[in-house]
Amino acid sequence: MKQFIKKIRSVPWWGWVLGVVYFCLQYGIYRLGAWLSTVTGTVAWAFECKIPPIDDLIPIVPAFSVIYLYSYVFWIFGPIAASLTKKRNFVNYITGLSLAYVVGFLFFVFLPTYMDRVKEGLMAFDGSSGLFHRLLAMIYAADGSERAFNLFPSYHCLISLYCYLGVRKQPEISLGFRIYSLVMTVLICLSTVLTKQHYIIDVAGGLAIALLCWRLMGRLDPGRKYAVDSEKC
Repeated sequence: MKQFIKKIRSVPWWGWVLGVVYFCLQYGIYRLGAWLSTVTGTVAWAFECKIPPIDDLIPIVPAFSVIYLYSYVFWIFGPIAASLTKKRNFVNYITGLSLAYVVGFLFFVFLPTYMDRVKEGLMAFDGSSGLFHRLLAMIYAADGSERAFNLFPSYHCLISLYCYLGVRKQPEISLGFRIYSLVMTVLICLSTVLTKQHYIIDVAGGLAIALLCWRLMGRLDPGRKYAVDSEKC
């Protein structure tokens, strides 16, 4: 416990600030994308990314609504954990995450997708008894109710994978936390399809964008100046 408290106290101020800022950004960008697609009229050509032979075989598991909601907590601690690593890694992490947000936003505005929950038979969860069923109904109500938009790419998968990538090979982060981050990323990705919030292609899109942005930052290395500064010290 003492070691944990010591670790928390060692988080720099920018880690706390960016943890909250990027959490708010993901929500703001998601809503802004939906609004702009309506204003510009691009929502008129919204389409379904469903692959029936795959998506229809995936069951709905209401208990995963807990994991789906917990993801928001997980995301806040992504930048906070990454801030404990070397500045070079942290700068690359934040720059790449920002780019991934922008790429997702462009899809939301110019290539919008949707899910018809009535057609999918998901509105039956309205008023259902049981905690998990009520949580699922709450998620649907907060996200378009009968019709959800901006499914591709899945921000849940994109951001969660980025949280893991930010700490994956960093010696400053304990092995236990790295394993936890990987497990949570897998569970959150599963939750997006097991709660029927996304189709499988949305998951693939979110993961692909996160990986591409991470690789690009590895090549461009915007944080390299911090590595030079540390060598001078």
